Amino acid sequence: MLSIRTEETKDHEVVHTINLAAFDGGPEAGLVDALRVSCPDHLSLVADDGGQVVGHILFTPVVVEFANGEVEGMGLAPMAVTPERHRRGVGSLLVRRGLEVLQKQSCPFVVVLGHPEYYPRFGFERASTFGLRSQWDGIPDEAFMVLVFDPAVLPDGGGVARYRDEFDNAM
Repeated sequence: MLSIRTEETKDHEVVHTINLAAFDGGPEAGLVDALRVSCPDHLSLVADDGGQVVGHILFTPVVVEFANGEVEGMGLAPMAVTPERHRRGVGSLLVRRGLEVLQKQSCPFVVVLGHPEYYPRFGFERASTFGLRSQWDGIPDEAFMVLVFDPAVLPDGGGVARYRDEFDNAM
């Protein structure tokens, strides 16, 4: 039976392998490894199917900078599922559980740079609706999204969402 649980040290190697497979050997696996070490405030969950890890999701702090200050939320990235388990609901379970945990922890918002056909089902909408933009140039408007749990914390004039520096190497 599939369950979602907090990632444990014993999962690190398989999570690395899953990210390599899901992203065709891209930088995501190394990014996860680096963030585990450098970012104590992360949320890392795995999808466990009878003792076999088949998916992983990571959330790390993101800061929105605006004219009069900044506010911290979280960024969803990356999310990976073993290729043979794609389109079977594993990713959706990971996203839903992560968002539940973050909302209970009073996280005000979550941003994601991802597929505009996938993430709106969880409540994500274009970040530009809230005047938010990505720190990286050239990101399509429809691909940079936000799920707002507490609209009162976002600045009226919008701002720039900044991921941790480790993401710069993966972009």
